[in-house]
Amino acid sequence: MFGGLFGGGGPKSAGEAALQGSGAPTGGGDKKSKKQDEYKGGGFDPRGLERAAKAAKVLDNSPNTKLIYDVIQEELKTKQMEHQVQAAQYQAYQDQLAVERVSKEADEQRKTLAAKMEQGKEMAKHNDNLERQRLVGQLNAKKQLHEQEMKRQEELAQRQAQLKRKNIEYEAELRQKTELKRVEEETKGRIRQERDNHDLRLEQAKLEASEQRQTVLEGIKLAGSTLGEGARAFLSDKEKMAAAVATLSAIALGVYSAKVGTGVAGRYIEARLGKPSLVRETSRSSVLADLRSPVTTMKRLISTTDASEALSGVVLEPTLAERLSRVATSTANTKRNKAPFRHLLLYGPPGTGKTMFAKGLARSSGLEYAILTGGDVAPLGRDAVTEIHKVFDWANTSKKGLLLFIDESDAFLRKRSTENISEDLRNALNAFLYRTGEPTDKFMLVYASNQPEQFDWAVNDRIDEMVEFDLPGLEERRRMIDMYLGKYLRNAEGSGSAAKKIIVEFEGEGGEYDKILDQAAARTDGFSGREIAKLAIAWQASAYGSSDNTFTSQLLDSTLTAHIDQKKRKELWNEAAGGSSMYLK
Repeated sequence: MFGGLFGGGGPKSAGEAALQGSGAPTGGGDKKSKKQDEYKGGGFDPRGLERAAKAAKVLDNSPNTKLIYDVIQEELKTKQMEHQVQAAQYQAYQDQLAVERVSKEADEQRKTLAAKMEQGKEMAKHNDNLERQRLVGQLNAKKQLHEQEMKRQEELAQRQAQLKRKNIEYEAELRQKTELKRVEEETKGRIRQERDNHDLRLEQAKLEASEQRQTVLEGIKLAGSTLGEGARAFLSDKEKMAAAVATLSAIALGVYSAKVGTGVAGRYIEARLGKPSLVRETSRSSVLADLRSPVTTMKRLISTTDASEALSGVVLEPTLAERLSRVATSTANTKRNKAPFRHLLLYGPPGTGKTMFAKGLARSSGLEYAILTGGDVAPLGRDAVTEIHKVFDWANTSKKGLLLFIDESDAFLRKRSTENISEDLRNALNAFLYRTGEPTDKFMLVYASNQPEQFDWAVNDRIDEMVEFDLPGLEERRRMIDMYLGKYLRNAEGSGSAAKKIIVEFEGEGGEYDKILDQAAARTDGFSGREIAKLAIAWQASAYGSSDNTFTSQLLDSTLTAHIDQKKRKELWNEAAGGSSMYLK
């Protein structure tokens, strides 16, 4: 504010502008120049102080002093406000810088976190690739071992086949040489004999030819004369001609009647008393069988039916056993009430008890049973249709009703749309469908198959109920092992006076027997009932192979281990052969 008062060359302040506006004298130019000349040599110029003093006097005497003071105050306020605005702008700038700094720090943290996550993903991916490479290496190693084993077996089989072929060729060569030598010697002998007897035989042949010619000529003459005389006599007698015609007609009619009657009687006997060639096994007896075994016949006649007999000797899962018991009861009541039978499909892996249940179902229901296999139909060719009709004609003559069990039924009841079915097999299937199209109380069909998905749709339409026989579970396997141990080891009955009873070493030793049963049941996972039965027979053979007919836990374990290895080998063979069936056969 006072810069203009004390400075010589600065801009005018508001006070100076006010002094100028008030008309205050500022001094003449001559006096000023004189004073400047006076103080030029002293170094201090007091003119500024003088001007300030004058200005102060002028201000004190000026009527606008208050106005000037107010203007100065406004200028100060304005400058203060400008300073405050600048301070606020500076503070806003600092805040913006802080926000940008926080945002940059957050971006940096987000980038750091993303980099860590990406690094973790890369590390996990790298570890996963390493694990995959390790697994692939293990699989390749197993595959190479399997291929080497298969190659070794193939080479061994080829070597054995080559040795067998060489032996056969050597034997054939020896037989050929021996035969050639024998023929050569016989030929030489006949040549020598013919050479020695040629003249004698030639003379003998001439004599025989002359005698035969003479005999033929005389026979022709005698026959001509005799037949001529007979014909003239026969033709001249009408009564003889009529009698001859009647006799020939009677003979022809008798021959024809005998031929037709024999055929009808044969078919009747075959249908009533015989057994069709397709039937492999049957409980239906014939007159001759009843006469040969009267005791068995009487037992069969006085035997009573019981629905529980259907599951006799078959160990099944409780839910399946309950369902099959209902089927047996329903079949028995159907037979008793002479209602149409319901046809049944039993499907599942081989050796799970399908055939055993079918036989038990027939016994418990009071039906006769007959077993035939689908594999026997295709080899019959054109005769398959006739044989199928014979089976159903034979079934319709049963007085008790017949349970017809068709094992491996998918062998000839497969889809007609497939290219592998022959025309003869197609005709056999059509004949089967024709004979099973209507409900009947004469016979009940029970199909058994490992591949039911191959059935023709028309066959599926004739199935009233389906039951799946799965592989036995842990508890069922334990019961089977206990049952077969009792049948083949603990209670095995030998024939002959020298037969010795098998001693089961671990039987009755506290909980040892139950523990061994549990272990054996756990190790036979995947075994069917038939395989467990064969395992028990192998245990029996191992006991008979010991010196004192003693069956130990070591024998049980070693035999079981051998059977498990054999089962795995069979599965490998099936996989190598490209087996794609529903169940392993």
